[in-house]
Amino acid sequence: MEREFTWRLTREGWGQGLIDIGERHDDVVVLVSDNTTSTHVHTFGERFPDRLLQMGIAEQNMANLACGMSLFGYTPYYVTYSAFGVGRCLDQLRVTAGYTPCNIKIGGAHSGISVGPDGATHQMMEDLAILRALPNFTVLAPADYEQTRKAVIAAYDIEGPVYIRFGREKVPEVTTAGDPFEVGTAQVVAEGKDATCIAIGQMVSEALIAHDKLRVQGIGLRVLNMHTVKPLDEPAIIRAARETGAIVTAEEHQLYGGLGSAVAQIVTREAPVPMGYVAVRDRYGRSGKPEELLDAFGLRHTDIIREVERTLRMKQGP
Repeated sequence: MEREFTWRLTREGWGQGLIDIGERHDDVVVLVSDNTTSTHVHTFGERFPDRLLQMGIAEQNMANLACGMSLFGYTPYYVTYSAFGVGRCLDQLRVTAGYTPCNIKIGGAHSGISVGPDGATHQMMEDLAILRALPNFTVLAPADYEQTRKAVIAAYDIEGPVYIRFGREKVPEVTTAGDPFEVGTAQVVAEGKDATCIAIGQMVSEALIAHDKLRVQGIGLRVLNMHTVKPLDEPAIIRAARETGAIVTAEEHQLYGGLGSAVAQIVTREAPVPMGYVAVRDRYGRSGKPEELLDAFGLRHTDIIREVERTLRMKQGP
């Protein structure tokens, strides 16, 4: 029986999270770069018109202004497409936000390959690698609407810069309002004893489909929703390696420098086991429908299953 999901926009979770935290704290302000509706901050502006600042297409200025406002007691959340809010603002994020450090929260909208027809210039698949490398940053990659909303709220209580990654298209809902969300603590969304898939974003739903299909074959696949990419839940990774003996990572991001690289650093040091990687393999994006791009770039449950089967063969030996 095929797993059935309901689908919802993660950017709506970003927008609702801003309203939730804005109602609790008067120091929360939102800065946006000429994409108010597509990043879903228009609802915050309707609720708090004096606390939404439209910065135009000037992302570097927006990042610097957010940092400056944080030094005067505000808690700024700035948002734009991650290709520009991270890629174009690397100098500001490295020197001003991270080095100081400044208490800002960054919304990386339209991340990954599934942004669709906008093409390679807008398909940000390097953001995790960039921000993992910057000291003082917390990096979050929630899986769905509800987890994105919770990530926005949780970011307020973290001192220093926080990055929250989310996509453009609707994704399957794999968590509920009642599920706990703790920064730095992975969520086990499916149990299994033979291998583990550690996934982020919408790849969590693909991992769950893989779990179901492998179970029919008698293979137990544990699925970890690693919503916090930095700091990683090292105990959960080590426990999965020791208990299941094989690990596959799944991310809508470049292979180099992302989730897979981060997990491998821990596994090779603490509990070496066979590993596989489902990610974009050193390619720029291209225009297309989101579902076509996920197929073309090897980001489906079938790709996870193939990697799991490969790691199991390695686990069993010659």
